[in-house]
Amino acid sequence: MSSLNTVPETPITADAQKFRSQMGQISRHSAVFFAGTMFTAAAGYLFKVYLARVLGAEALGIYALGMTIIGFVGVFNGLGLPQSAVRFVAAYSATGRYDELRGFVVRAVGILMAANVVLGLAVLWVGPWVAEHLYHTPLLKGYLALFALIMMLGALTTFFGQVLQGYKDVSRRTIITNFIGTPLVMVLTVVLVTWGKGLGGYILAQVVGAVAVLLLLTFSAWKKTPRQARPLSLKTPGLSGEIVSFSAAVYGIDFMKFVLSQSDKVIIGAFLATRDLGVYAVSAAIVAYVPIVLQSVNQIFSPTIAELHSSGQVVLLARMFRTLTKWILGLTLPLASVVIVFCQPLMKIFGHDFERGWPILIVGTLGQLVSCGVGSVGYLLLMSGNEKRLLRVQIYMSALMVMMSLFLVPKLGILGAALAAAITNAGINLWNLREVQARLRLWPFSRSHSKLALPTILMLAVVLMARIFSTNVHAQWLVILVTTLLAYLTFTIVALREGLDSDDRLITDAMIRRGKSMLQRTSPENT
Repeated sequence: MSSLNTVPETPITADAQKFRSQMGQISRHSAVFFAGTMFTAAAGYLFKVYLARVLGAEALGIYALGMTIIGFVGVFNGLGLPQSAVRFVAAYSATGRYDELRGFVVRAVGILMAANVVLGLAVLWVGPWVAEHLYHTPLLKGYLALFALIMMLGALTTFFGQVLQGYKDVSRRTIITNFIGTPLVMVLTVVLVTWGKGLGGYILAQVVGAVAVLLLLTFSAWKKTPRQARPLSLKTPGLSGEIVSFSAAVYGIDFMKFVLSQSDKVIIGAFLATRDLGVYAVSAAIVAYVPIVLQSVNQIFSPTIAELHSSGQVVLLARMFRTLTKWILGLTLPLASVVIVFCQPLMKIFGHDFERGWPILIVGTLGQLVSCGVGSVGYLLLMSGNEKRLLRVQIYMSALMVMMSLFLVPKLGILGAALAAAITNAGINLWNLREVQARLRLWPFSRSHSKLALPTILMLAVVLMARIFSTNVHAQWLVILVTTLLAYLTFTIVALREGLDSDDRLITDAMIRRGKSMLQRTSPENT
């Protein structure tokens, strides 16, 4: 009789199970990447304070000049192959094309090694002239060989890191690069500097750390590679025309990204004072953290796009795109609100001279909100074979940004540069959204997005009240930290009550079950 009164659980359909599995994987790896980014940022800040005290401004200036050389040369040393690894490793693995997978990895590593040897020799050949005549810093010449090694090792670590991303193992890559590589470099630096090696010890520590990271990434990529693709052969397939075309387009996209990231700073340097550039650089660095959730999701969603698109699972891809975009926007709104409302106190933390950079935070954050609001549109184009359309968008918008900066910076100063950058950022993402809708028939918005309105309004009220009632508090950094936590708490509580649809509940239910499972495993009864 009791069995007749038992209400059976609603069975989960196969589509729902696939959706929940994919979203669970994305949430896990995104969380690890986010934690790794925050750890590196916090540890890096403290480490920079240590370096500034023990090495001094001159040594760090020499290091910065050396990094500009390999930074410029590094624009050309990847040849688009690392990003190609994300797409083609994911696609070949999903479709069982193991010979092509092996051929891609082997050929790409060979090309990268050859290209970076040539570029490394170029650094050793041209670098001394640059150090002597352009930078007027002869001491830099003694470190060029180590800088060339950093560049060469960086190209290979980036590639194998992207191979792991293609296998959708962002967590392992993050653990190796952030939680192992970063502390290793710091410890080696302290030891070498203590032994009196100075700046050379710091650069050597980075070389040793890069070697260790490269070995770990290579081994991890090998372990993730399907057994059918591991055997080496003299008849390894060459790079297909599709890979060459894709890599060339990505190479162009990377160059355009370089133009977008540096043109505003170059134009500020040409028209304004060095102090203005310093204020703008600090403001832009803060704004760069606003889309951290989008960046974290993109790390694992990008190979998922390649996998689902290559296997024809368009409906599941569309469903994930809508849900992820909503979550990205929701998890970005509290941070963006705090940055905008507390823009003046945030800049004042860096010193009185930096306080005037507060308008940059408002303008830049609004531009980033547009990026988060439309989701992973750039990666949808890139990972679905529409990379040439993405390149076209980048070219036109890069030209627009340069023209706007040349017009606005002389008139509005650093605010003009911020406006040009924000308009360009928003324009790129809106144009990419149009291309995604036209070519892939995907759209990120649904009626459930309207349910974010009430959580946003109440969260903004909390942030504004905190700003009003904390004006006389001396420790503004603590106020900002507490307000950020309160903003996320308010938004989350209201959203859980008001803003969830069926797909959201699948995700939250899975997260709750995973949390309960972890608590049960760590409870005293189970130890």
